[in-house]
Amino acid sequence: MPDHPAHHQPGAACALCPRLVDYRQRNRATHPDFHNAPVPAFGPLSARLLVVGLAPGLKGANASGRPFTGDHAGTLLYPSLLAHGLARGSYAARPDDGLELVRARITNAVRCVPPANKPTPAEAAACRPFLVAEMAAMPDLRVILALGRVAHEAVVRALGLKLAALPFAHGAWHGLPDGRILADSYHCSRYNTNTGRLTPAMFDAVLTKVAAVAGGDG
Repeated sequence: MPDHPAHHQPGAACALCPRLVDYRQRNRATHPDFHNAPVPAFGPLSARLLVVGLAPGLKGANASGRPFTGDHAGTLLYPSLLAHGLARGSYAARPDDGLELVRARITNAVRCVPPANKPTPAEAAACRPFLVAEMAAMPDLRVILALGRVAHEAVVRALGLKLAALPFAHGAWHGLPDGRILADSYHCSRYNTNTGRLTPAMFDAVLTKVAAVAGGDG
């Protein structure tokens, strides 16, 4: 278990990944007003839904200190959660906008910003115990939404399951041995949305099914 009081959240000085530590230190010099530390999960531990992303964006969550806040992906994710009753308030791309998650929690497979938005397999493995602990700390967790293949594989590995038995595909709906659900979506990144790989309608279709399990939509 990670050596941290909450177990599911690395400390601000987490040193498990030397490359990410070096990048964090360089960003602190370049952007001293940014969060520049492992980004904690957002939302209640009592949530029925856990959304798992890839990693913080340099000028998004790494700057704001809240997952998907301040980057392009958040402009699709948070309004979609609001539309399905999984959040309340309004999203203004900053951590003090008053937005609250309802029956939902958001985290990342890798908690620190990686260079070029690409964590290595070793970094994902080093951060995995925090994801294991995150899920274990959520007693009412019923559905996990993985955004992208890296997040999907992080969840499958964190659950101790075989990747071959649970292949990633947009819209895939995997029944897990413990009765929970793993749902997949393409990541709501700028590249995916700008190229049409992921449209708002495609993402809405996934969230509609997820919200039915998580108790959203009012």
